[in-house]
Amino acid sequence: MIAMGITLEVLREKLTNWKGCDLAKTANAVLGEGNPHATVMFIGEAPGQKEDELRRPFVGAAGQFLNELLASIGLKREDVYISNVVKFRPPANRDPEPIEKEQCMPWLMLEIALVKPKVIVPLGRHSLGHFFPSKTITEAHGKPFQLTDAITIFPIYHPAAALHNGNLRASLMSDFRALGEYLATKE
Repeated sequence: MIAMGITLEVLREKLTNWKGCDLAKTANAVLGEGNPHATVMFIGEAPGQKEDELRRPFVGAAGQFLNELLASIGLKREDVYISNVVKFRPPANRDPEPIEKEQCMPWLMLEIALVKPKVIVPLGRHSLGHFFPSKTITEAHGKPFQLTDAITIFPIYHPAAALHNGNLRASLMSDFRALGEYLATKE
């Protein structure tokens, strides 16, 4: 249960002062942002350099691509909530380590509890691994999976993966079309 008075803004303030992850010594805190009552929540792995500088999720090249993908299915950033598993930038944008994901997970769980999304879209393997540790992003992308009666998990490749590997671009766009079709059935 969420303590009374906890809001996303209060959570952001608390995260800014939290030192429970070694990454907090070298990076800025980056909590999610967007519609606090969003039906859809996108979850990436960790902030990158641009996100660390601006203290906002998905504002670099991958974020710009995410904005295009959202627009392709009639959504805007303001319609959804966007966050990351890890709340601080790993050095040189390396993959987050398991301990870093574990340390930051309570923050993500609080965000999910506050936003109460009906659909969670893990972007890439690090995010998917929290919800379904035995599934790979290659086998799970573009398909809905029931987490609970109230929450569907709809994994998609991370936009950065398609920027680095052009072969994934078509799959990512197809996954977003499938997400758009899925969301249309839930309205």
